[in-house]
Amino acid sequence: MSNENFIREIDEELRSDQMRNLWKNFGPWLIAAAVVLVLGVAGWEGWQWWTNSNSARSSDQFYNALSLSEGTDVAAAQQALDDLEATGTGAYPTLARFREAALLVKDGKTAEATAAYDAIATTETNTSIRALALVLAAYTLVDGGNVAQVEQRVSGLVTPENPMRNAAREALGLTKYQADDFVGAQADFEAVLADPAVSREAQSRLQIYVAQLKSLGAGAPAVEATPAAEAPAADAAPAMEAAPAMEAAPAMEAAPAMEAAPAMEAAPAMEAAPAVETPAEPAATDATTSAAPAADAPAN
Repeated sequence: MSNENFIREIDEELRSDQMRNLWKNFGPWLIAAAVVLVLGVAGWEGWQWWTNSNSARSSDQFYNALSLSEGTDVAAAQQALDDLEATGTGAYPTLARFREAALLVKDGKTAEATAAYDAIATTETNTSIRALALVLAAYTLVDGGNVAQVEQRVSGLVTPENPMRNAAREALGLTKYQADDFVGAQADFEAVLADPAVSREAQSRLQIYVAQLKSLGAGAPAVEATPAAEAPAADAAPAMEAAPAMEAAPAMEAAPAMEAAPAMEAAPAMEAAPAVETPAEPAATDATTSAAPAADAPAN
């Protein structure tokens, strides 16, 4: 055997011994890591399946409750929503609470609906959900015109960075409108219109509100009608002095001139006209000049 072959065999034995030692020391750990990896993947897939199954079940329950709420059986809809709140997963229990509060509003139970929205705002940790619940609670108080209660709920939302600021201002404006505070309501509506982030739908709606408030006199300067009414009266007084000028009508004493009517008695004198052989025009002249003596003839 040559030296090269002998050296090669020794190297191979050394490598084999090293591999055996490595496997002996780290082999169990490698096996454990592989098992953990496989179990982790299997557990994740199982969790995903379980979550999707529960979400699908909760989704079916929620849509079933919505179908019942759109009908006339309100009690059955509320029971379905209560079951979903108790056994649902994910965001469906929160959606069920919002829907149940909306059913209370629909049923005319305003106080209960306000309490339901307040409960959501109290128990939820998500700030966006809390803000939505507070705004909806404020809208249930609009018709009552209680500005203080509405401000208590939404005053903290009227900040430039809050996405619910315009909805909060609109709720405040509507409540002030119900409380006959037209100036305050117009200020809140115009603040929403001045926000560049306001939606077109809200902009159109609030423009109608502002126009209605202006038609009711909100923001219009007071008009002093009394001095304006006295000015024409002062000018009209001298104009009435022209009435005495109408007294000139009795001055038409030409009525006595109608006494010449008896002169028409000269008409019988026209019977003498054929005895006159003068032309028609001179005869007419003589007849008019001699009308007075002819009038005396019947007296003789």
